[in-house]
Amino acid sequence: MPVSPMNRREFVQKSAVTGAAVAVAGAAAAPAAQAAEHKPAARAPKTWSFSVLGTTDLHSHVFDWDYYKDAAYSDAKGNSVGVARVATLIKQQREAKGEERVLLVDAGDIIQGTSLAYYFARVQPITGKGVKHPMAVAMNHMRYDAAALGNHEFNYGIETLRRFESQCSFPLLGANALDAKTLRPAFAPYTVKRICVPGAPDIKVGILGLTNPGIALWDKDNVSGKMVFPGLVEQAKKYVPRLRALGCDVVFLTDHSGLDGSTSYGDALPYVENASNLVAEQVPGIDAILVGHTHVEVPSYTVKNAETGDEVLLSEPYCWGYRLSVFDFEVELEHGRWKVTKKTAQTLDPKSVDEDPEIKKLLEADHDLVVKYVNTAVGTCTEDLSAAESCWKDVPIMDFIHQVQMDTVKAGLSASDAALPLISVAAPFSRTADIPAGSVTIKDIAGLYIYDNTLYGKKLTGAQLRDYLEFAAKYYHQVPGGTKVDTATLTNANSFWDYMYDTAAGVSYDIDIAAAEGSRIKNLTYGGTAVADDQVFVVAVNNYRANGGSGYPHIAAADIAYSSTNEIRQLMIDYVTAKGALDPADFAVTNWKLTQGGTAVF
Repeated sequence: MPVSPMNRREFVQKSAVTGAAVAVAGAAAAPAAQAAEHKPAARAPKTWSFSVLGTTDLHSHVFDWDYYKDAAYSDAKGNSVGVARVATLIKQQREAKGEERVLLVDAGDIIQGTSLAYYFARVQPITGKGVKHPMAVAMNHMRYDAAALGNHEFNYGIETLRRFESQCSFPLLGANALDAKTLRPAFAPYTVKRICVPGAPDIKVGILGLTNPGIALWDKDNVSGKMVFPGLVEQAKKYVPRLRALGCDVVFLTDHSGLDGSTSYGDALPYVENASNLVAEQVPGIDAILVGHTHVEVPSYTVKNAETGDEVLLSEPYCWGYRLSVFDFEVELEHGRWKVTKKTAQTLDPKSVDEDPEIKKLLEADHDLVVKYVNTAVGTCTEDLSAAESCWKDVPIMDFIHQVQMDTVKAGLSASDAALPLISVAAPFSRTADIPAGSVTIKDIAGLYIYDNTLYGKKLTGAQLRDYLEFAAKYYHQVPGGTKVDTATLTNANSFWDYMYDTAAGVSYDIDIAAAEGSRIKNLTYGGTAVADDQVFVVAVNNYRANGGSGYPHIAAADIAYSSTNEIRQLMIDYVTAKGALDPADFAVTNWKLTQGGTAVF
């Protein structure tokens, strides 16, 4: 931890009295100097230890609460969520190891992800006078030293992000978030923290922040022409030597990037999405990396640097405050400089500790505002609509999304584009989503559409549409004809997660799960007629997918027929509000099914 000027002076004065520093010259210092002759001088320590604590992908989870269910958070694994519990673990670490021996860092995705986040971005935005973001309040209270920018920091636009940055008492780091015109860093690339060692030089810890190059695609509407995002390896090669040149004894990276070298946006950008392992392997001089973005738990992982042979330590603490990463370092003083002699990492689970009462006191009123907001009724529903089977059946709750998307795009098309056939693609974001019969509230709809996506209309040919649907169909494991289909093992092949899997409405088709990938789409028709390769469609699609998210073919480069800055979730809320009642008879159409060799599975 950095020492304030006053504390440093107090320390020097105290050290002078004990003989740990050079005695002040002159007669006034003589008694102290004479006394020191009869006592052994305090010896400077040769070894020291300190820790870096890390969180990531908090996504505005402050309390252990599920706004979509309006209840305390619960899952099958017994996890808790929220920084309020994590804060208690951090207090325990500081008490056990010493306040001055603990740094606290985050790896990004802070201001988007819950109804709390949406409320303070859109309903009572922090861009308004006197409104503070709950995550800034919580993280300032927890005394974060730095946080990397996550890709979701850009979801609400640069103005909102800048306001959040201004409210934080710690820097938001992004060495590869550059101004598009000057190519200079748009945010601080790094910060240097000092850990005070009595009687010895401070330990200088350089913290470098790197964000995700995918921002250029996923938030193209917000950043195009304003910022560019080169690769993590490229920028780390520039800044790690700079930190070493500044005299940093330890170089610690916080990366909003996973560690498996994978990417989800195909060839649309020349940079790897999940590049933390590549940074560790290809950039000399790094001691450890806090990993984010992929929402997994990796307590401890090492990568050998190809040039030096040194091992780089990595850890990823899951997401939402599920875990806290703890990096423990031991250092030794050699020739006036500190050298790392040992480093370990682990993750801690906060579910067994209480929430920090100070955070509860600071943010309970904000939480109550959001609870009231999400429980606002917007209409009624004629029957229960569940998403439980949405990943393998065409269910009415998904048709609700499709209908809203098609209605909205249709109303905004030019006369020429309005003559083209209109279809919709959308993903089943949450299998637990359920809109009950009776009163429909904002939380019911928010639980179905959990992302703050906006809406596009893009043009695809029939051949491109088939490619698109074939790409989606790789979501299913191959199940030969005559073999029983088990829904527990059917989906998520190829690490293709639910949010990546698009179904289509407006066209009819079968997905043959007995067939090999790339040849699964059968009987693709529009209006009862086989889709022709050169037939042109307007496709209603969210901005994430339209800009290349998940690597779907053709869609990112396709011509734009419609675009809007309105969130799809809000369009769904407006649909129910305008109609008064949500009735599947208005939109439910079974237009796709799974088959095995032509035989329907369900």
